[in-house]
Amino acid sequence: MATVAHYLEIQAPADRCYQWWRPLTHLPQIMPDVKSVEPKDGSATETHWVVSGPLGKDVEWDARIIDEEVDRKIAWTSIEGSNNTVETGGAVRFDDHGASTGVEVSLHVDTPAGALGDVVAKLFADPQKKVEEALDAFKKLMEAQPPSAAV
Repeated sequence: MATVAHYLEIQAPADRCYQWWRPLTHLPQIMPDVKSVEPKDGSATETHWVVSGPLGKDVEWDARIIDEEVDRKIAWTSIEGSNNTVETGGAVRFDDHGASTGVEVSLHVDTPAGALGDVVAKLFADPQKKVEEALDAFKKLMEAQPPSAAV
């Protein structure tokens, strides 16, 4: 199992940062390996994730938001028993500092055994770097928008 976390100060208000993250469907914009995150059966709390794996093999799982505080925190985990190819979860926290927001992303991945585990392990190679790059991309995206921009 790999667990990583990264924190950045972003020059954007917490509510705007939260609104961008909340549906989780925007994550492909900042995470190149993530092909899609889509609501599952119209749910506001369950999503289906598709991530590009090595050798053109996609890795998929369903996840559920398990903890949420508006403008402060979103946490999710993969749903047990939903034919997931990976067990994963994460959280993003927004620390409101007025005109800026401290954003912390944490992620954990539990890879399966066997050949599928080898594929998933390659996909999640250097997860710390991937989380740092995603948060850097999010920072650029948020800071490029005018202060009053809606998501």
